[in-house]
Amino acid sequence: MKRVRITIRPRDLDLPLAYEDATRNEDQFVSVRVVNWNITAPTAAFLLHVRGDLERFETLLERDPDVEEHELLSIADDECYCFVAGVGTTDARELWENFKRGSLMTVPPAEWNPDGSYTFTVVGRDEDIQTAVENVPAGASVDIDSVGGRRVAPDHVTDRLSDRQREAVRTAVELGHYEIPRRATTEDVARELECATSTAAEHLRKAEAKTLGTLFGE
Repeated sequence: MKRVRITIRPRDLDLPLAYEDATRNEDQFVSVRVVNWNITAPTAAFLLHVRGDLERFETLLERDPDVEEHELLSIADDECYCFVAGVGTTDARELWENFKRGSLMTVPPAEWNPDGSYTFTVVGRDEDIQTAVENVPAGASVDIDSVGGRRVAPDHVTDRLSDRQREAVRTAVELGHYEIPRRATTEDVARELECATSTAAEHLRKAEAKTLGTLFGE
């Protein structure tokens, strides 16, 4: 069995309007993690953990023709759990069904990303994972963020980082990049990683964003 962290980039897929509006809006007004789901026919159900402008998010759900039922369960003024059920679009159902094949199990939580992509962990036999990756609906692409690891689910902040991002941060810490005063520049980190400075900077920025987002989003 293998554990793989995957990011789906829908691009030209026809997805539910609420997802499109929440993830592809210029002002990122809400963050969403999918805590659990039940993909059945004809209706699929999802339990979301939502932070941000909840009133605006609920308006999106009310306007989405693919959402048949929803309920917000308040945690705080800007945080809630949200139950959502609906048939979904044809493309969305094809994407969901693709990762139910054979031995595959998707492991919560899954994340709605600001760029419209969708990140989750899948566990299963190598051949089933490979087949699922190769058979995502036309108009979507797949990034393999990480393979294997000590845990099935990313239940620690560092487990949400890709292998390369962890390596970049570990190197930066060892070189003194985060010390005050700073003892190493991004160029120093890049030299140690044997990559371009822009690449090292991108790894560090993404790692920092994931780390802070996880710490304050939990």
